[in-house]
Amino acid sequence: MPVLPVKAYTSQMWFDREMATIFSRTWQMAGFIEDLTESGDYLTVQAGLHNILVLLDDDKQLRAFHNVCRHRGTQLLRASGKRKKFLTCPYHDWTYNLSGELKAVPERKEQFPDLDLKTLCLHRAAVGTWRGMIFVHPDPNADDLLDWFGPVEPYLGPHQPENLVEYVEGRARHEINANWKIIVENYIDGYHLAHLHSETLYMYAHQHQKTGFVGDHFHFFEPLSSDYLDGIENNAPLPLIDHIPKDKIGAYVPMLFPNLGLGEAESSWSTFQVIPVAPNKSIVEVRTKVMPVSDWKFMQQEWKSWNFFKNFKGDKYRTEDPEDPLASGDFMVEDIYVCEQQQRSFSSPYFAVGAIAKDLEQSVYQYQRNIQAFLEGREN
Repeated sequence: MPVLPVKAYTSQMWFDREMATIFSRTWQMAGFIEDLTESGDYLTVQAGLHNILVLLDDDKQLRAFHNVCRHRGTQLLRASGKRKKFLTCPYHDWTYNLSGELKAVPERKEQFPDLDLKTLCLHRAAVGTWRGMIFVHPDPNADDLLDWFGPVEPYLGPHQPENLVEYVEGRARHEINANWKIIVENYIDGYHLAHLHSETLYMYAHQHQKTGFVGDHFHFFEPLSSDYLDGIENNAPLPLIDHIPKDKIGAYVPMLFPNLGLGEAESSWSTFQVIPVAPNKSIVEVRTKVMPVSDWKFMQQEWKSWNFFKNFKGDKYRTEDPEDPLASGDFMVEDIYVCEQQQRSFSSPYFAVGAIAKDLEQSVYQYQRNIQAFLEGREN
């Protein structure tokens, strides 16, 4: 039966506990390597209680700092930007170089005669890259990024994301009225794939899925359906990724602890980042990479795939309501719908988990055990 209580999905106190203990103490994805190309390019990311600033310094080396001015704590930068030569606090114009050193304080002689600039450098955070992604950790002395992800690498797809290009049209940001763990649990639930997504993810052989955990990280693989695979060169909706051996084609869909999913498929590679906002609210950011081919080749592949996809109606239910999520033909819309419905049910006194699939839902409860153990291990 469930490991975590209902309050783990509804309580502000529990949510705050997770922000302090899980998200402030794990590696979080900040972006793709190509998001930062020139000195002074930067982005910001929230990692639990910490807002982290990532930039390329004067030597085009990655650096990460806590986005907090050493004067009175104002955030230096927001969102992302290009080619800043200095980091200047908007409040009092305290200015830092790209190495995080304090270089200028207005009216210093009159107002701060004894101030030693060297003592007020920006606080460092840890930063690293892995599989074409940038990750940050609030602790500058965090365990090595490669050690964190190393154990799960043998279970990932043979994709080379650094050799793919971002499909900008595939970038999406979803605001979801559900606790972040509900979204993660849905992501790793193998039972719903053949049911909720019977008309949207029919290209995969769900009955042959292989799943497991390596430490706290979840790994998942399922092969393509025989109908889809037999004519894959024509059936794929996007140009096939050419560095994947045919005997390795399939869906690799890990969930990297605590909140980063990867969707590694035959013709695309995606990140699925679940960002906690409140006990009952989350954001999911999806970014997708594809083969670097011409627009013409994209259109050609789309046309060719029509012969396969036209045979499926693409919706779970026929309805007169064009806004019905279960008639959307979009598996992400279907997932959002059931996650929000489950969140609503937590307020019912009749809510209870009645039974658990002995194989296809075990990942959900193992994940809950991992959450519980991580919280207890870091708090003790």
